[in-house]
Amino acid sequence: MTNSFTHDVIIIGAGAAGMMCALTAGQRGRRVLLLDHLDRAGAKILISGGGRCNFTNVDGGLAERYLSANPHFARSALGRYRPADFIDLVDRHGIAWHEKTLGQLFCDGSARQIVAMLEEECAASGVETKLLTRISAISKPDERFRVETPGGSLAAPSLVIATGGPSIPKMGATGFAYDVARQFGLKVVEPRPALVPLTLGQDDRLFETLSGVSLDVVASLGKARFREAALFTHRGLSGPAILQISSYWRHGDTLSLDLLPGTDAAALLVAAKQARPRAEPRTILREHFPDRLADVLADRLGLSGPMLGHKDQALVAAGRRLNAWPFMPNGSEGFAKAEVTIGGVSTDGLDQRTLMAKKAPGLHFIGEAVDVTGWLGGYNFQWAWASGRAAGEAA
Repeated sequence: MTNSFTHDVIIIGAGAAGMMCALTAGQRGRRVLLLDHLDRAGAKILISGGGRCNFTNVDGGLAERYLSANPHFARSALGRYRPADFIDLVDRHGIAWHEKTLGQLFCDGSARQIVAMLEEECAASGVETKLLTRISAISKPDERFRVETPGGSLAAPSLVIATGGPSIPKMGATGFAYDVARQFGLKVVEPRPALVPLTLGQDDRLFETLSGVSLDVVASLGKARFREAALFTHRGLSGPAILQISSYWRHGDTLSLDLLPGTDAAALLVAAKQARPRAEPRTILREHFPDRLADVLADRLGLSGPMLGHKDQALVAAGRRLNAWPFMPNGSEGFAKAEVTIGGVSTDGLDQRTLMAKKAPGLHFIGEAVDVTGWLGGYNFQWAWASGRAAGEAA
């Protein structure tokens, strides 16, 4: 491999974005080399969606469903490769799929089908794939990028970094992309865990007894609102609603959970007092919450004794708290449990159409490595497909 100049494009990272980029460039007749340090391609795809791969979302083309320092950056790529385009690819390969809640699309069978599809497309377009390949250095001494590996030096005029962020380090995730970006003069937006469970501090320890209890809530923080399930854990809060709001949360923020969405809890409690004055508040609450949660809420709200013994004003205050229960998390479960990374290579230094670095012609960053992070539910895969496609059409 020493002094090999046989490739037009070298792509580092054989995940969703990297494989999409590779097959796209290969279809253009480019000589593509796809590298990864793991022993198989698409490792993160395989564990996604409980093993069934939530491969896109019907609303995956909406740029407002993505977080970035530049909220408009993703529009170009998302507009040119839409969820319907990926669905067409899935259909051509005869992969059965179904739509779940909130537009989420899953394989009927296994995530392995998506990986196999991408591998077949790469092979058909002449992509050369090398796994178990570690990169020791990258440079650009002339018009070509040099990539140093244990097997020798590789070179190509186009280099694509598709190594993702540091989320799920047990799968080999690192900040490699950020190191390359900084090397070539690009800025990096502070990487943080996203779509991650949140932990609660001493003030909320009462909720520790609720581990395993889930309920439908509206989680709110600022203008962000998500109505989905929340799950109490032995360390704090999880479930889809919490994972969604975690992308907006920073240390010191207080989030709000509406524990009875669609119901005026204050009016409910006052009406219950009038109709059943001798009933215990926890009895009333048990009709709307799991028993364990109802008991904890009654204790925290100071609702003991019969409803008759509580003034309407106190019941109204309790009801308002049920519709907007404040939590101030003291942290998150970190990158180890985060589904994705928020932040990454700054979009300021990238061309929004090609994902190429403005300061380093021929160098592209795609997928999770970039400061574009989607909502839970297939959005991050759609960004992987769209950004991979955009770079593959240009590299």
